[in-house]
Amino acid sequence: MTASIVTVAQSKGGAGKTTVAVQLATAMLAAGHEVCLVDVDPQGSLSRWFEERQRRRDEQDRLSLVKIGGWRLGVELRRIVRDVGVVVIDTPPHANSELKTTIREASLVLVPCQPSPLDVWASRPTLEAAAQEGRPIRLLMNRVPPRGRAIEEAQGALAQLGALPLEASLGNRQAYVAAMARGLGVIEHEPRGTAAQEVLALQAEVTHMIGLPAARVE
Repeated sequence: MTASIVTVAQSKGGAGKTTVAVQLATAMLAAGHEVCLVDVDPQGSLSRWFEERQRRRDEQDRLSLVKIGGWRLGVELRRIVRDVGVVVIDTPPHANSELKTTIREASLVLVPCQPSPLDVWASRPTLEAAAQEGRPIRLLMNRVPPRGRAIEEAQGALAQLGALPLEASLGNRQAYVAAMARGLGVIEHEPRGTAAQEVLALQAEVTHMIGLPAARVE
C-alpha cells in the first residue's frame, strides 16, 4: 500500500494548521480510510490533541499519530506510507529542511490561510517552496467570518500571487474549538452541525484531488 500524503503547511503562525490537520484526518477516518497523523511541529499541539483523544476514548481508535523530526523524517515517512492509506502532516511554522521534506513527499500541499490580503501575502514562502518541489498546492480559507467582504478581498490577493484556493472553506466557529478541546473532530463532536458540513466538503475536495476513492461516511 502507498499512502496519499497531505502536508498542511503555512509559514505564517496562527493560521490554524493543527485544526485543519485534525478536521481533515477525522473526516478521512469517518469516510473509511486508514489515517496516520504526523506531528512535525516542535510545538506539539497535534500530539497534545491526540493525547486528549486517547484519554477520553474507551474504544480502540483507528486513527494513529507519529511525532517525528530531524534527520529521520524522510526515512520515517517512507515507512509510514507503506502501512496506511492517508497521511496528514502538521508542519513547523517556518521554512526549514523538515518542511521541505514534508512538501517534497506530499501528494498535496494544503495551505490554511485566514481571509485577508496580509495573510495571503504572508503565504508566499510556502507557495514558493511547493513550487520549487513541483508539488500540487491549494490554499484553504480558514476562520472565515460569517459576514463581510473578507473572501472577496482575499481573492484579489490570491490573484496577485497566482495561487489557487479550494472551493471548500472553514468558518470561524466555536464548534472547532470545542471539538479540539475534547480530542475530536467536528464530524465526531457535532456531526449534523454546519462546521461538520464544511469539513465534509473539504474532505470530498481533497479526496478528489489526491485520487482516493470516494468512501461512504459512517
